[in-house]
Amino acid sequence: MPRYDFRCRACGSTFEVSRPMIAANDPAACPSGHDDTVKLLSTVAVTGSSGGPSAPPAPSGGGGGCCGGGCCG
Repeated sequence: MPRYDFRCRACGSTFEVSRPMIAANDPAACPSGHDDTVKLLSTVAVTGSSGGPSAPPAPSGGGGGCCGGGCCG
């Protein structure tokens, strides 16, 4: 189940709420009982190559390309 981060405007605490995606934008009460909360923007960490899994492999030197193929000169 997805987790959403909220911050209480009254006391400044940050807390998580686990709920279904369909309820992602529903209000959430602070654990201290305050109702004035705001949902925080989540960030996603992405690792790996910039091309993603469908990117072709990088050339492995020798042959191909202008300088590797002998067209320079």
